[in-house]
Amino acid sequence: MGDRNTAEAGVTGRDAGAGRDDELGRTGPDVSDPVNEGGRAEDAPTKGADAPAVRPRRRTSRTRRVLLGALVLFAVALLLMGGVAWWAVDHYTGKVDRISGVFPKVPAAAQPAASDGGQTFLLVGVDSRSDLPTTGRDAKAPEWKYGAQRSDTMMLVHLPADHSGAYVVSLPRDAWVDIPGHGKAKLNASFSWGGPPLLIDTVQRLTKVRVDHLAVIDWDGFKKLADSVGGVNLVVDGASRHMNGTQALTYVRERHHLARGDFDRTHRQQYFLRTLLSKVMQPSTFKNPVKAGEVLDDLTAAVSVDDRLGDGDLRDLLWDNKKVRPGNMVFMNAPAKGTGTIAGQSVVLLDQTNGSDLWRAMREDALDVYLQSHDVDRLGATTS
Repeated sequence: MGDRNTAEAGVTGRDAGAGRDDELGRTGPDVSDPVNEGGRAEDAPTKGADAPAVRPRRRTSRTRRVLLGALVLFAVALLLMGGVAWWAVDHYTGKVDRISGVFPKVPAAAQPAASDGGQTFLLVGVDSRSDLPTTGRDAKAPEWKYGAQRSDTMMLVHLPADHSGAYVVSLPRDAWVDIPGHGKAKLNASFSWGGPPLLIDTVQRLTKVRVDHLAVIDWDGFKKLADSVGGVNLVVDGASRHMNGTQALTYVRERHHLARGDFDRTHRQQYFLRTLLSKVMQPSTFKNPVKAGEVLDDLTAAVSVDDRLGDGDLRDLLWDNKKVRPGNMVFMNAPAKGTGTIAGQSVVLLDQTNGSDLWRAMREDALDVYLQSHDVDRLGATTS
């Protein structure tokens, strides 16, 4: 978008220069002009066969003035386009709902140190099993009510300092972990019992990774977003299927008939998010201003972020990561040993050894190096 003040100053400077040339009745000295070569006007031929030599100077002057005017108009058009784009970014970042009080109030010793670079978000997908959205501008149900709502999606999203891409690590909802003040339980119970603060505290103690910001989505909102972009194409059992929002939500929630259970379910969530983002970011989405407005309205209505992420911070985040596309985002599952049964519950057993390497790489902003030396449960080009 650039510096608008600088751009305006540049246009003003060119306009002023053009004005001075017009006052003098010329566009500046031309070294190829016979009037200037001899230093005197009378040295130029004025009659006979050589007389037409004077006319190209007038045509050249007019051509240069036309080109200068075109450049000025082009610069003005760019400024207008930049102004519209700036208004759009400012308008829609201001429409994103903010959630207060999401960070845990814990002793400093229990708070992880800031990472060496980049930012880490905890992305939470709320599964209220209710017709009422629980987050975003359309929220009618409470954002959190003890025991009433579950988080079926928990992803740590790391944005590296060089803005080269994004790394998305899914934490299984059934991961058997220590929940502060509650003992051992499934990870998603922390959200049910204590909302975002307890979930963040649990994840930070598990990974030793500082959560810089929280983003919450309701799958019902993303169902609506999928419809506003005309549905998505997902590969299921080796065949491409076009799905509307309701069908895609059923696909994302499927769990019991998947070969790897929760691990395949998290990959389905990642696959749907990646596919939906690709569809949203297609140039065709923004060719129709009405459609673009509808998509952006649905997107901002479906997402909430913590109130530490102000409008300016959100604009900076978008600008810094403007080159990030779904194609250079890496999706993976947290390392796990497998599944088991504890106290009659089916749980996921995390791999603490391999997990510690992953979390260290995230803290050190070195996930690219980690991927070169570790086998990971990574999302492929498609998933069923």
